[in-house]
Amino acid sequence: MEAGRLCCQRQRQVLFLFVFWEVFLSGSGFGGYLMTEEMERGSFVVNLAKDLGLGDLELVARGARVIFDDNKQLLLLDSHTGDLLTNEKLDREKLCGSIEPCILYFQILMDNPFQIYRAELRVRDINDNSPVFQDKDTVLKILENTAEGTTFQLERAHDSDGGPNSIQNYTIEPNSFFHIKISDSDEGMIYPELVLDKVLDREKQQELSLTLTALDGGSPPRSGTTTIRIVILDVNDNAPHFSQAIYETQALENSPVGSIIAKVSAEDVDTGVYADISYSLFDASEDIQTTFQINPFSGEIILKVLLDYELVKSYKVNIQAIDGGGLSAKCTVLVEVLDTNDNPPELIMSSLSNHVAENSPETILAVFRIKDRDSGENGKMVCYIQDNLPFFLRPSVENFYILMTEGALDRESQAEYNVTITVTDLGTPRLTTQHNITVLVSDVNDNAPAFTQTSYTLFVRENNSPALHIGSVSATDADAGANAQVTYSLLPPQDPQLPLASLVSINADNGQLFALRALDYEALQALEFRVGATDRGSPALSSQALVRVLVLDANDNSPFVLYPLQNGSAPCTELVPRAAEPGYLVSKVVAVDGDSGQNAWLSYQLLKATEPGLFGVWAHNGEVRTARLLSERDAAKHRLVVQVRDNGEPPLSASVTLHVLLVDGFSQPYLPLPEAASEPAQADPLTVYLVVALASVSSLFLFSVLAFIAVRLCRRGRAASAGGYPVPEGHFPGHLVDVSGTGSLSQSYQYEVCLTGGSGTSDFKFLKPIVPIIEAQGPGRNSEENPTLRNSFGFNFQEKF
Repeated sequence: MEAGRLCCQRQRQVLFLFVFWEVFLSGSGFGGYLMTEEMERGSFVVNLAKDLGLGDLELVARGARVIFDDNKQLLLLDSHTGDLLTNEKLDREKLCGSIEPCILYFQILMDNPFQIYRAELRVRDINDNSPVFQDKDTVLKILENTAEGTTFQLERAHDSDGGPNSIQNYTIEPNSFFHIKISDSDEGMIYPELVLDKVLDREKQQELSLTLTALDGGSPPRSGTTTIRIVILDVNDNAPHFSQAIYETQALENSPVGSIIAKVSAEDVDTGVYADISYSLFDASEDIQTTFQINPFSGEIILKVLLDYELVKSYKVNIQAIDGGGLSAKCTVLVEVLDTNDNPPELIMSSLSNHVAENSPETILAVFRIKDRDSGENGKMVCYIQDNLPFFLRPSVENFYILMTEGALDRESQAEYNVTITVTDLGTPRLTTQHNITVLVSDVNDNAPAFTQTSYTLFVRENNSPALHIGSVSATDADAGANAQVTYSLLPPQDPQLPLASLVSINADNGQLFALRALDYEALQALEFRVGATDRGSPALSSQALVRVLVLDANDNSPFVLYPLQNGSAPCTELVPRAAEPGYLVSKVVAVDGDSGQNAWLSYQLLKATEPGLFGVWAHNGEVRTARLLSERDAAKHRLVVQVRDNGEPPLSASVTLHVLLVDGFSQPYLPLPEAASEPAQADPLTVYLVVALASVSSLFLFSVLAFIAVRLCRRGRAASAGGYPVPEGHFPGHLVDVSGTGSLSQSYQYEVCLTGGSGTSDFKFLKPIVPIIEAQGPGRNSEENPTLRNSFGFNFQEKF
């Protein structure tokens, strides 16, 4: 017995050398434990009662239980002793594969009060697996002219152990031609490379057989061997060449079997059989060979099985291209597996109670955990329940949720609640899991009716028919039975002057609103009031909402002409000088419209005119302007009919008549007489001076023109009579100048005098002269055009001989 106890104590001491644990509590608590793999079932891990600071019987009383993330019961809790024991042998390679460190997460749940402790178990690796080469024999073909120092990458061995127990070194049996070089990869693994130390000679030796040994770092170390058979080839001086050293591609995890994942391509500049290239997988693990295959002729990599992102997220496929002469090249294809949302969320219920006593504050109804095996956005989850329920979800640790009541429930409020817990991930398409819980309670009238909107805006066109349905309001009541029956009513308006009862009515059962009489936009543009919704409970509860009724304008008002007035005793006559330029403003029609919006947009159009084409009306502003120059042939009196039209549907219009009188100038006879004229108007001295000055200047100008003509004629060698002016041969145009000596102005000049009666001022307008072309005819002479001459008044004239 003593020997047995001593042996048991020693075993426990040895076990504690491998098992160490540390518990640190933060919020819900956290513990970390270490366990060596391959320990027998029932091996001691930790005493939870002491670790958590609880009594031995408290674990039983609180119903302590252990839950793993993958629902695997790897550990067993002895509730009586508080010891946490292994439930089976733990194989690190089976549980975690190549992942290091190997950590298993689990939770410890206890009730009364409800608590969740988060913990982890780290499984320590032991050296229980030997390195294994995939192929026991490897054939390596090397050209006889391969240079010294050339390296040849060999397939590495695989060891299921991790950390220091994984492969640490490679050796090769002693020989005079090769040695082994160890290279590190970007994945943290080592690869053996065969380095040529001495040039090969096929004529002396055609093959070599070497043993490659892989050693792990265990104590004692384990090893595995493979035979490297080296075949020395005759010269094939060009090896295949891949277009890329590394190919990168992506594949969805739900890609069908037989899909082409990628295609590699290599070229060989040799000819004949040396240019024939075949493709194969190189240094491929069993997983790679099971998942992919390559077409040896086209280089297409084909999917053999369905990909699963949750198992393997990426693959590194080594491809070898060998030509007919045995030379090879290698490339790497990196296949990234893209996650698809192919795993719906899971809801794992830990505890459930669908009965709740009324007036129980914040009662726990259910405790559950959610998980999703996808990753990224596909693995993110949203957990919620329906709205308008007196329950809520309280998040806890490790995706645990607690369904609780918001407060005290009253059975008279509602007989039962159907609570649907919905878990939705954020993937595309989104996957959803639901769990229904029925909670039995009672019913009282504790919910007032609720309108679907806080305010309603309704539109009605003016001149509507009486009793027209203009819209509806709607309110709902979360109660049941008579407590949920809603009655609608109009509330008294805030403005006591508003006759609401004569304008609008409401159906008490369905909330439909009616206009009781025709509305006029010009009298009432908007109507605002409140409606109430009352249930039939005891006591009755009610709510209210704001309703705005906007009256829409109809085109029921014709345009009204403000100017010119049409109801006067005498028509309005507009005076237009005959010298007016095109575009001269004759008058402007001014009109307004009692409607609004586009119904009040006005346009103007000339309907009738005494002489079409003489006058025009601008469509947007109603301005009446001359369309062309006036002539003596145009009639003196004109009658214009202008139509003013709105933009409504249908459009309404009005017309106005304008009388236009054409005059030769705004002289005194055409202007209204002043109201009081006690004495005849005296001639303005300034006007007299201007007339005299103008006559003098004109005479001087005519004299200068005649003198210039005489000088030109003299230069042409004409004989001049003594005391007279030379006169050109031929006819001299009579309209050029008046030399009668009467002092009158030449008809080649125009003047316009505008006198304003009663103003005491006179305006004088000097217009440009009309200077004709003077032609001199003579035998044997051609007409010559001289440059334009400018006199001192700024007028231009031309001279031709």
